[in-house]
Amino acid sequence: MQKIEETPPGTGRPPVWRTGAEQPWDPEDLAVAQGKYPTPENIARARAELERDGAAAIERTVP
Repeated sequence: MQKIEETPPGTGRPPVWRTGAEQPWDPEDLAVAQGKYPTPENIARARAELERDGAAAIERTVP
């Protein structure tokens, strides 16, 4: 999990934790992140994976 500090240090507020799944992903992006060429077949597979697993598909690839 990536730590992104969105508050200045020393403010007393806790850091904000984000993961890669918190942003929108296109099937093309997921296919490329998995190391595959964005062919129609790979895009279709990634689309099905996103529809089936949602954010978990991204978390498996880009923690």
